[in-house]
Amino acid sequence: MYFWLALKLEAIIKLKKDHLDGKRVFADRERTNVLRKGEQALILFLLQRVPAWITPNIMTGIGIFGSLIVFLSFILASFYAKSCLLIGILGFVINWLGDSLDGRLAYFRKIPRKWYGFALDIVMDWLSIILIGLGYYYYADGGTQIFAFLFVVLYGWSMIISQLRYKITGFYQIDAGALGPTELRVIISLVLIAETLFTGSITYFAIAMVALLLVINISDTFKLLKAGDAKDKEEKIS
Repeated sequence: MYFWLALKLEAIIKLKKDHLDGKRVFADRERTNVLRKGEQALILFLLQRVPAWITPNIMTGIGIFGSLIVFLSFILASFYAKSCLLIGILGFVINWLGDSLDGRLAYFRKIPRKWYGFALDIVMDWLSIILIGLGYYYYADGGTQIFAFLFVVLYGWSMIISQLRYKITGFYQIDAGALGPTELRVIISLVLIAETLFTGSITYFAIAMVALLLVINISDTFKLLKAGDAKDKEEKIS
């Protein structure tokens, strides 16, 4: 009986510790994406198992390496076989691993560099989107290359919105409602699978994705302007 109570007590202590770790690790940003609960639980699980010699900067490099793999998958698919696009899924997994764990690892180890990490994260995210968009540009046929350009532009717009929202409200949010970077990686991975099965389907998905990003960005821009107007009125009163 005492052994069972000891195990139960240990489990409770671990649960409380994980809860406190989670609050500390994710305290610098507000998440609204649909996969956030499972994603954050997985991130906490992985953070406890990252070797000591792997630094947050190394994780950032791993993230960029993943984006490079996605870029190369498009190039290989252009010259060899459509099935090479499936390599891009591995690239997205590696990109998620590096991009999701770099800053979180710093907070987990209590060595965060808030503004350095913030600046590095934004720049690396932008480079990743350029690599992915450029890969699709080379893969796309003729006039459909415009959707690669629009994807990069619209994603860049969403990044600008997140920075302005942070400036105005003080809350850093990288998601557009239920859709965040992780969901976008999953969607594009499914698109790559579909393209290997039905050649040309990627164009229709690209059109839908561009349209979705456009609608989300327009909606978020109006919300941002509303928040800015509210802050202006608040500052006038104070």
